[in-house]
Amino acid sequence: MGNICCSQELLNNTTEIEIKPIDLNQNYKQLTTQDTKKSTYLKLSPDLFIHMKREDLFSQYSIGKALGEGAYGQVSLVTNKKTGIVRAMKAIKKDCLFEEEESKLFQEMHILKDLDHPNIVKLQELFQDEKCYYLITEFLNGGELFDRIQKAKTFCERDAANIMKQILSAVAYCHSKQIVHRDLKPENIIFTSTDEDAQLKIIDFGTSRRFDNHKNMTKRLGTPYYIAPEVLMKKYNEKCDVWSCGVILYILLAGYPPFYGKKDVDIYQKIVKANVPFYSEEWTKISDQAKQLILKMLCKDVGQRISAQEALADPWMLEHNQTNLVDQQFLKNLSEFSAKSKLKQALLTFMACQMIQQHEVEELQKLFKELDTNSDGTLSKDELKKAFQDKLINKDYLVESIEDKIENLIQQIDINQSGKIDYTEFIIACLQQQQLITQDKIKQSFKILDIDGDNFISKGEFQRAMEGVDDVIWSEFLEECDEDKDGKISEAEFIQIILKKI
Repeated sequence: MGNICCSQELLNNTTEIEIKPIDLNQNYKQLTTQDTKKSTYLKLSPDLFIHMKREDLFSQYSIGKALGEGAYGQVSLVTNKKTGIVRAMKAIKKDCLFEEEESKLFQEMHILKDLDHPNIVKLQELFQDEKCYYLITEFLNGGELFDRIQKAKTFCERDAANIMKQILSAVAYCHSKQIVHRDLKPENIIFTSTDEDAQLKIIDFGTSRRFDNHKNMTKRLGTPYYIAPEVLMKKYNEKCDVWSCGVILYILLAGYPPFYGKKDVDIYQKIVKANVPFYSEEWTKISDQAKQLILKMLCKDVGQRISAQEALADPWMLEHNQTNLVDQQFLKNLSEFSAKSKLKQALLTFMACQMIQQHEVEELQKLFKELDTNSDGTLSKDELKKAFQDKLINKDYLVESIEDKIENLIQQIDINQSGKIDYTEFIIACLQQQQLITQDKIKQSFKILDIDGDNFISKGEFQRAMEGVDDVIWSEFLEECDEDKDGKISEAEFIQIILKKI
């Protein structure tokens, strides 16, 4: 099941609970209302394109082979009929949903909507009909980290550090957004492709939740081998994820888990004692720095356990994750990006989220991570400034001009005005220089938005694709591109607005 990039928990759960009538659509609205209030100011972000659609999914996607099946539905490969893009679809039968599963499903949807990180699976679309709810995610075909561990037995320290940087970066990002995963394990970490240097993505947010810094969680969730001792005691915080990461690092370097037993109860007893064994032959070849990091992550005292962000800054992690991909030309090209038009920003965001595939942005991911020196999943002003200073300060670029460039760059790229550059914003800024915006992709994007196929995009069609577009914003969009003043966007106008001064 390594190529399934969405949660299987709802498919496999067989707990007997009394069925109650529920209004899932109303619950979904309650979860998302706070983020989708309309106003004359539109704050652009990828989640605006992910909302529950009542359109016919089967008119847009052809269904391929089943990837997994359970009591409540199945996961299948699907292909977009207009673009040919292959994705994964999880179908959940409405009449089989209990109240608890309903809550999990919508919590997972809402959390995935809010996550924009290169090492976290991307939710693409949501559909419903009378029978099912459908989650469309990107399709990851590289297999589970667990499978690669079994094949490789152990990894060298550099390989292990590269894997852990990706996992910890995603975890630190989640924690910064007050989200805890609660079931991190190699089976929930998927490679994007079968390539040796393929990127990793964390999947299955079915047990995740938003947490309160001032309130402990109490629900016992997780998987034997990876569960933290405080979770067994039903009093824990987000650092339970760091413990799981420590177990994963141990397994990567040794080939077996630190707390082993034939029965779950034996495993739990060892976890509670938290005595990390380094006495076998495998550990004589491992550096003391690696062992020290594992001990910091598998510290039984949660107050003394390091955070995911601190683990990323550990000397062992820094030593084994040095890259040098960013060059002068890339930074110059990045600084020349301009998309002041709100409509162009919206359309480029749509293309980056819906039209660009993982294999097309692998190199951009690596560049993003090199610029993101603290690995928090965003690019700050200080991180950009350092990159520009290291690469561009010479006779043509002075420190003062670098400051101006960074300010202008953030203003241009930071379309949601968070003060930082998010991952998708970075991808948008790099689309043209990577030659990813082609005429074919632009025309395909138009066809997707032109739902009724009349060769025009109306306000209603745009609203069905993107939340938050009211009469005032639509009028602003038309002002930018509607040259013939017919109140809608033609294909020619659509192409022009994207290519104009890009």
